[in-house]
Amino acid sequence: MITGLNKKEKITEIFFDEDNPVINIRTYNTDLKNRLTRFSNEHPNECKLVDDSGNGMLEFEINKGRFCFRLTKPYSEERRQTLSRNATQDKHLPRR
Repeated sequence: MITGLNKKEKITEIFFDEDNPVINIRTYNTDLKNRLTRFSNEHPNECKLVDDSGNGMLEFEINKGRFCFRLTKPYSEERRQTLSRNATQDKHLPRR
């Protein structure tokens, strides 16, 4: 979809406070929109689409217990090398 916006203008906003049990998410991010849309279709009591701006942005409300931020530690150089080596070896395995 052509929105007329550049990448810097296509933001994702996540709003919540300690009192309200709902998180509001406004996003242009296609992957996040698809995931939230699928989740809202499968679990309408937990997540719902509340606004489609028509310019590519969607707004969802999702219950706090259903959305999380995941922080990941950076991989050590040793772990990166091991993962790279394993991925290279896996290329040579037959597909299931």
